[in-house]
Amino acid sequence: MMKDLLKNILNVIQSYCSQLVHCSKGLFIMEIAVRYCSKTKFGNTRRIAEAIADGIGIKAVSIADEKNLKEKADILFLGGAPYANIMAPELKEYAEGLDPKMVSKVVLFTTSNWSRRTVLALKKILNEKGLPVCEDYFYAHMLNIDGKIEAAKEFGIKMSR
Repeated sequence: MMKDLLKNILNVIQSYCSQLVHCSKGLFIMEIAVRYCSKTKFGNTRRIAEAIADGIGIKAVSIADEKNLKEKADILFLGGAPYANIMAPELKEYAEGLDPKMVSKVVLFTTSNWSRRTVLALKKILNEKGLPVCEDYFYAHMLNIDGKIEAAKEFGIKMSR
């Protein structure tokens, strides 16, 4: 029991440390958010979003539960999948509604059988809004989600530094 408690405490400390950034004015905690659109019963995108968030030590939130970003984010992880090879209208609407004053940088992720169109479409929308989008993104093939969970956690950690 004590071992589990200590492990949980260590995980909390590590998650805060991964969000600490050093700048000329000292240390500050970066605000990071993970938002996703997942529409299938399998929840592939949800699972990848949760893995990214788990790596950082935060919670992933579905855009179905939060229509607009409510708090400023230094880094926003945003993801979804194509449905019939087209970006979900809900995800498009969410991206179009993002306020550039609320987000410093966007990191994208997607799941699908073969298409990365969602990433390309999101990049275009976000760039047109003046939002910086990281060139690196995370892709997980829909038939290998289980095999990409650890990589998604590592991606979250890497991109949040």
